[in-house]
Amino acid sequence: MITFRRVVEADFRLIAEWLSHPHVARWWHQEFSAEAVARDFGPVARGEEPAEDLLAFEDEVPFALVQRCRWADYPDDLAAIAEYIDMPDEATTIDYLIGEVSEIHRGRGPRLIEALAVDTWRAYPSSNAIVVPVVAGNRQSWRALEKAGFRRVGEAQLEADNPIDPPLHYVQRLDRPSS
Repeated sequence: MITFRRVVEADFRLIAEWLSHPHVARWWHQEFSAEAVARDFGPVARGEEPAEDLLAFEDEVPFALVQRCRWADYPDDLAAIAEYIDMPDEATTIDYLIGEVSEIHRGRGPRLIEALAVDTWRAYPSSNAIVVPVVAGNRQSWRALEKAGFRRVGEAQLEADNPIDPPLHYVQRLDRPSS
């Protein structure tokens, strides 16, 4: 069973380690010094940002970092994606990384995403869809979303996290299941 808990400052060292791994750095393209991680993750950990950063655990061992938020809390990002697809009013979004090299290519991505979706429906009772843009070149990520039940609903030209990637993103969506 996969469980989640909010990131706290004591987790920053682990996050920095994960961000330094090539399989993460390729797509997240984020600084991983202690100062950079504190700068980038501190506001969410302290509740100064409306997003959530969560560690994912299996058998009480952390193996992934996930992020989620309501699109409406980030109006510039919402406006950018809404140019390309119809956005549900109460949509949320997620992002994720599996930190340990030994844990990739084992089917954990789709299981992580499925568990995160279930937890997101609980944490955001008004959310009617989870909408996730993924840079088109990150096949492993958009395939994991599809395996977890998401469907591609469009394409969008958005700024990529890594400047070496073109702006093409595949937009994936999962609707809240009916009760």
